Amino acid sequence: MEAVRRWRTDWRYPTALLCIYGFFSTVKPMEPFLILYMTGPDKNLTTEEVLTQMRNLLDKVLLQLWRDFCQCYSTRELLYWSVWWAMATCGYNQTVNYVQVLWEHVQPSQNFSVYNGGVEAVSNLLGAASAYGIGFTEVRWEQWGELAVGGLSGLEAAALFLMTFTGNIWVCYTGYVIFKCLHMLLITIAMYQIAADLSMERYAMVFGVNNFGALVLQTIITSVVVDSGGLGLGIIAQFTINAGYFSLIAVVYSLRGLFTIWRLQKSNKSHESTSPIKNEPPGFDENRF
Repeated sequence: MEAVRRWRTDWRYPTALLCIYGFFSTVKPMEPFLILYMTGPDKNLTTEEVLTQMRNLLDKVLLQLWRDFCQCYSTRELLYWSVWWAMATCGYNQTVNYVQVLWEHVQPSQNFSVYNGGVEAVSNLLGAASAYGIGFTEVRWEQWGELAVGGLSGLEAAALFLMTFTGNIWVCYTGYVIFKCLHMLLITIAMYQIAADLSMERYAMVFGVNNFGALVLQTIITSVVVDSGGLGLGIIAQFTINAGYFSLIAVVYSLRGLFTIWRLQKSNKSHESTSPIKNEPPGFDENRF
């Protein structure tokens, strides 16, 4: 049993499950033909029986998903990190989707040999290196994580402001590389903090809900800020809003991080004050005088 337990905690276990799932997902009947397959002459099932069983199974699955959702997001720490994930991913997508337009505004391509593709490649490479390197740092993320997120989100906002108001394309490129590296680093920290409070079976649900929240928020911002049916703002105004958006995230999570540090220090002091005095024999206080 110990060997099985160690194997389940190893990377080989989820890898094997993914390989098995990938194989059987290719040989099972496709969804449009599933009912026809289940009501075939060799199954001895009617269409009504199949639909009834599918509805019952769907009800059980949805109920279990709802219970898992409520249980996961009832944890405050996971909720705070998930909210940051959704907000930061939304801002990141807005920036990446429209950065080419900003570069064209700063330096029109007909007047300059553009290096947009090279900048994207370098930013991805440096972002991957920063995300990999953060794993070797020994930091108590449960104590300092939110403050780090707030501070680094502030640097992201500064990089966006720099990109927005500079007239030099190379400065704009540099700001984008810094922004992307910081985001990949922070996402790595957030993934670790979220996964630390979850069982493996709930990873897909939580990360899926977080990404769905990010897409909903991105849709709202795009409809209001970018779309012609909304404000229809220009690219400079859009990136100014993006920078202000990350500034708001930085302020909120910096304050939250300072509160977390103060609360933990207060808890440690109260614990030390209530702990018994060591190296004193019983009755020491009574015989002190």
